Amino acid sequence: MKLQSFQHCLGFLVFGLLTAPPAPAQDLTRELAPLGRLIVTNLASAPFPHPQRAQGHVYQGQTYPAPAHYSDNTVLLFLPARFRCTDPVDLVVHFHGWRNTAAGALKQFKLAEQLAASGRNAVLVIPQGPRNAPDSFGGKLEDAGGFARFLTEVLACLPADAGARGSPPAPGRIILSGHSGGYQVISAILERGGLPDKIQEVWLFDGLYARTDRFLAWLEAHPAARFVNLYTDNGGTLEETKTMMNRLETRRQSYYQNKDTAATAEDLLKHRRLFLHTNLGHNEVLDKREAFRLLLSTSCLRPEPSATD
Repeated sequence: MKLQSFQHCLGFLVFGLLTAPPAPAQDLTRELAPLGRLIVTNLASAPFPHPQRAQGHVYQGQTYPAPAHYSDNTVLLFLPARFRCTDPVDLVVHFHGWRNTAAGALKQFKLAEQLAASGRNAVLVIPQGPRNAPDSFGGKLEDAGGFARFLTEVLACLPADAGARGSPPAPGRIILSGHSGGYQVISAILERGGLPDKIQEVWLFDGLYARTDRFLAWLEAHPAARFVNLYTDNGGTLEETKTMMNRLETRRQSYYQNKDTAATAEDLLKHRRLFLHTNLGHNEVLDKREAFRLLLSTSCLRPEPSATD
């Protein structure tokens, strides 16, 4: 890694240590150490702060002030223990839902544990969205080219001892994963984030609430991409899921629909448009049956190197 890039990243790391809120995330670095490395950093291209939330946000008559909810530019990067930096680098970018934090989602849904168990050689990236707020806005990642700028900064933070050499690597295969309200920022990234052809898969964990046109447009432009929609009866996504399946039928585009417990690994590998119904609760869909791990294991991501490599 070039000295300038290293100093750039180091500056953000030092800034992260000097600012509140990463205490919970810093605790996770020790907890997750047997599984890999958690990097807690602060990036200028992170979702917040953003001009559209400079005055905070009002929801159902309650104000969520910017200092507490829209000023945290923390980004978490988890590298599995056997991760080796390649050029390009595969990435899984996960967006948390309402009333949560990046560190909270990482811990609550065991995302690092599931990536480590999947055996994929990829970096898990979790940007801080609206902090403990009922809001789906993705901040700077909804701006034109915002996602491309974000990944440039993310990749500059990969450590040399993980195999990074010279200039920061390019982004490789990208998976966008979102729980609940995370759907909105994903839809914006697909439309104008700057890297539509790099995104190979999109996973919505009980998150198809709206913006279906954007998902359909991306799928039409990228027929080989994989789209997985895991939905519940009571999470608010059932009707929009039916709408999307109907629109695919109208366009004479095939899709796979089944219960999550009935879909096999072969099904997950074979089909490109998957709608998986689950009887789990809204906050159980990521980890109760290890859905995140199962999708990782059947994904486009390259496997981690063997112990002898």
